[in-house]
Amino acid sequence: MSNLNKKICIIPARGGSKRLPKKNIMPFHGMPMICWTIESAIQSKCFDKIIVSTEDDEVREISSDYSNVVIDKRDKLLATDESTVSDVLLNVLKDNKEYDVLSCLFPAAPLRTSDDIKSVVANVEPGKIDFSIAVTEYDLPPHQALKIDHNDNIEPMFPELVNLRDEKIGRLVVDNGSTYAASVDAFMKQKNFYGIPAKAHYMPRERSVDINYQSDLDMTNYYFEKLNKS
Repeated sequence: MSNLNKKICIIPARGGSKRLPKKNIMPFHGMPMICWTIESAIQSKCFDKIIVSTEDDEVREISSDYSNVVIDKRDKLLATDESTVSDVLLNVLKDNKEYDVLSCLFPAAPLRTSDDIKSVVANVEPGKIDFSIAVTEYDLPPHQALKIDHNDNIEPMFPELVNLRDEKIGRLVVDNGSTYAASVDAFMKQKNFYGIPAKAHYMPRERSVDINYQSDLDMTNYYFEKLNKS
């Protein structure tokens, strides 16, 4: 690990999840879901400090099994449907002002690897490249997106782009919801990971599922079996 910049990893893992209850601690191939992210963070050897931020006793108990993980007991006001991940990160950073680079790892992306984490974090050079995000490709051409109203009427979201061929558009990617990094100073000003200059770390779809629904979990199980066979 380089000593030039002190690096902190924050794993935001609240207990509540309406779409897939307790998704962050549900069993996934031998371990609670969050453990896949914790172990990848540890194996990356990127971080001077790894923090799990949670208001949930079960998440706290599971995460406490790792001696090199610090538990941030999140205020319940920061664990509502209205609170944002940025609110949580900024709150944790208030008590961790000595760090130069921040990484946020979401706990429901178990197929992300330690190498993915290393690449995202390595992209950040404070003052040069201040933001880095893991991305993947869209399933369908995003420039052909259609808006739909409550009467099922549709119209192009981007009318000036909808008829263009893919090669005219160029390569488009999307934040895959798993892995982020930023210089702390830039993040404190921007208050999200979408600042400029930014750099992408590409991940294939097989490692890019962010689990929110049962169908996501089913797909992740399929990809897990596929990746382990190959």
